[in-house]
Amino acid sequence: MKNVKDQIYSALAGAFGNVTDQYPKDWAELPAVQYTEEDNKVYEHTAQGEEKSYVRYRVDIWHNRSTSESALKVDKALAALGLVRTLCQDTPDPSGLKHKVMRYEAIIDMESEEVFWPN
Repeated sequence: MKNVKDQIYSALAGAFGNVTDQYPKDWAELPAVQYTEEDNKVYEHTAQGEEKSYVRYRVDIWHNRSTSESALKVDKALAALGLVRTLCQDTPDPSGLKHKVMRYEAIIDMESEEVFWPN
């Protein structure tokens, strides 16, 4: 299992002031950005153990005006880590805020930390 939550947080916190791995509690500072590890599983296993790990992260953005600029910042921050965007969609939100959901995936070598994408 490859833990990259700290790198995800650092990348997002470098672009946004209100970043959390839980549902946002602070709605005074927008955009609010939440990141969640959705999957972390063995991608390649040998006799030596786990060689590569597959990770998938979900990023939610809330804003009172538009999420477009924030989505570009998220994409730049996570692409710099080697993660690939696999989803970006607007999601209806009963709060009245604009809400965008983004997903990122990667395959990470356990030893070298090199990031791969199979396609």
